[in-house]
Amino acid sequence: MRVLLTCPPMLRRIEHFKDHFEARGAEVHCPPVVQTLSVAELIELLPGFDGWIIGDDPATRAVFEAGVRGRLKAAVKWGVGVDNVDFAAAHDLGIPIANTPAMFGAEVADVAVSYVTALARETFTIDRAVRAGGWPKPCGISLADKIVALVGFGDIGKATARRLVAAEMRVIAYDPRYAPVSGLEQVEPAGWPERLGEADFIVFTCALTPENRHMLGSAAFGSIKPGVRVVNVARGPLIDEQALIAALASGRVHSAALDVFEGEPLAADSPLRAYERCIFGSHNASNTADAVDRASFKAMALLFGFLERRQCPPS
Repeated sequence: MRVLLTCPPMLRRIEHFKDHFEARGAEVHCPPVVQTLSVAELIELLPGFDGWIIGDDPATRAVFEAGVRGRLKAAVKWGVGVDNVDFAAAHDLGIPIANTPAMFGAEVADVAVSYVTALARETFTIDRAVRAGGWPKPCGISLADKIVALVGFGDIGKATARRLVAAEMRVIAYDPRYAPVSGLEQVEPAGWPERLGEADFIVFTCALTPENRHMLGSAAFGSIKPGVRVVNVARGPLIDEQALIAALASGRVHSAALDVFEGEPLAADSPLRAYERCIFGSHNASNTADAVDRASFKAMALLFGFLERRQCPPS
């Protein structure tokens, strides 16, 4: 049994998981991956494997079709987001597939709120200036009583809301599946982009869908409060980066903290790099040893379960 592994957080801890693969009689292949493999690379590689643990790779219909022309029998998307995976194609081709939701809501929420605090107090700007020999004293803003437009109220969104409420912030939640949560009664639901002009911060924690791509674009930026701060720990295409750049240039957006981008890694010539008050991540908000272990063991359990059922069909 051969397994292709293309998930960078799991790859970086592969020595921790090799024994588990070996105990299940699986040979795991770990190609060099910075963020994703290309469609062409996957089409060439995948047919030689029985199972695939997917990262943020383009798991398209063409990729799955190439896989089933070879040995591919099952796949698991590591993590929560599934916007890069054509689940319909996998089902059409008879490939059992699943993801691993609710594995690292707290970890991503920790990063989201750290970004909120950093943008409020400009801590990263201070760090850069001190390293360069300066001694700056920017006047930030307090968190208490500030309003957060929280986009997404799933596992990550709820964990983020708990932390924001603990900081005495006011939260407006945008989620078509919103339901009240015990302990978060003060969170107020709204439909996007209602009340967006009240927000001091806009924080994205939602899944990417065809319907919400570029939901924070020129029209939405036209209704925001001047000086708003933007945080995205979800998916890059939720924000129209060209519209964000224009809003930063005009001063309508004070600053942004982005763990994700429309194109990853962030291009060396991206105009976003010119804005010193912005903070950039590397699509890494979920990456703690504890969370990677939880998601990885779940992914392996799902994949081995699928493969064993395929090898031993019911009589």
